[in-house]
Amino acid sequence: MNWEQLLSLKRYGDKNKRLRKEQNETRLGFEVDYDRIIFSSAFRSLQDKTQVIPLSKTDFVHTRLTHSLEVSVVGRSLGRLAGQKILEKHPHLKTIHGYQMNDFGAIVAAAALAHDIGNPPFGHSGEKAIGEYFSIGNGKRFKEQLTPAQYQDLIKFEGNANGFKILTENRPGISGGLRLSFATLGAFMKYPKESLPHKPTRNIGDKKFGFFQNEKDIFEDIAAELGLKQVRSGDHIAYSRHPLAFLVEAADDICYTIIDFEDGINLGLINEEYALEYLIKLVKNSINTAKYNSLTNTADRLSYLRALAINTLITEAVELFLHNEEAILAGEFHESLFDKSSYEAQIKDIIKISVERIYQSEEVIDKEIAGYKMLSHLLDTYTHAFLPEGDLPDSNFNILVKRSAPKLNIPEEQSVYQTLLQICSYTASLTDGITVASFEKYKGLRL
Repeated sequence: MNWEQLLSLKRYGDKNKRLRKEQNETRLGFEVDYDRIIFSSAFRSLQDKTQVIPLSKTDFVHTRLTHSLEVSVVGRSLGRLAGQKILEKHPHLKTIHGYQMNDFGAIVAAAALAHDIGNPPFGHSGEKAIGEYFSIGNGKRFKEQLTPAQYQDLIKFEGNANGFKILTENRPGISGGLRLSFATLGAFMKYPKESLPHKPTRNIGDKKFGFFQNEKDIFEDIAAELGLKQVRSGDHIAYSRHPLAFLVEAADDICYTIIDFEDGINLGLINEEYALEYLIKLVKNSINTAKYNSLTNTADRLSYLRALAINTLITEAVELFLHNEEAILAGEFHESLFDKSSYEAQIKDIIKISVERIYQSEEVIDKEIAGYKMLSHLLDTYTHAFLPEGDLPDSNFNILVKRSAPKLNIPEEQSVYQTLLQICSYTASLTDGITVASFEKYKGLRL
């Protein structure tokens, strides 16, 4: 892979090549990507979607929106720092093509901003609820009407693939979704493979999948333009990651490791003294002891340690990326950057505590159970309304359901797979609060 292709400014529908040196410096193409994402309704909906605590009533716990904004800020720093060194190593990118350090930051920032845009309500339990509706729930009745790959898309419903769908799908009057640059879409794709085969290797890019069968052709066009290295062909394709996807992943890893931990402390789920001790271990080489000891309250100490920890991990992630740049460009780097981290032990300790004290806390589990049942009921309601069994006429209830969900405008000629995928994507687009309200409405609990 080469940077000239990987930094493509091409957008869906372009007939002519977009050249970096011809860009208007006041509003660059990669910065337009960021603007389009932040003004999209899909991004705004993240303000009422779970990051750690579903339906939290406190004002200091992160939502998917605040998490995404923070990941984007970290991603911008990662991209700029890496971009500066890449341009020094490959000066023709700047002298001949006109690329600047900030281009790398803008690409990573935009991709990071969108990284959770396809996630369902109630966090990862929402993904499981949708998948299990089709694997062991009432949705299993559709299995014989689908190809193995289509069925796999549903039973392993993936927020990353749904995000790619949102960013790229054609809708009436809107071609190419948000029409982002191919460079940003490439950086967004942490898992450039389809749903089958499921986890065929331990390669980080095979951990999940990045596009549904419905968007396979779109993905292949993007991969070809970017010059991504194909690693599997035939019926089930896979490619090496776009190099900047490693920085997007690192930005997400940094934020959820440190900031979810901070949320746990603020919620009282993790003992303050205990938690601060773990953060100090992570920043022991950069902490100013005198300054730290001068801070008189936990919030200030926590803020200081968080800033140091994020800066420490940003610096190391860039060093790891640059050290492994040749292997990454060759498609031969198969781990996340932090799998190589000198702070791996400290990071694992923090994540272990977060899992035990936050993700498996009674409050989280109780709300995830409720969310699971709500999503299953909504899927049952929508599939019976739009794909009724047998030749029976529509019930009045199903007619009312269709009217109550105007965004589920499903063409009659659409295949069963496309209809099911549209229903899943629509359900995934709901916020936590709207999911609760819709469930209560369809159960007759709300007037």
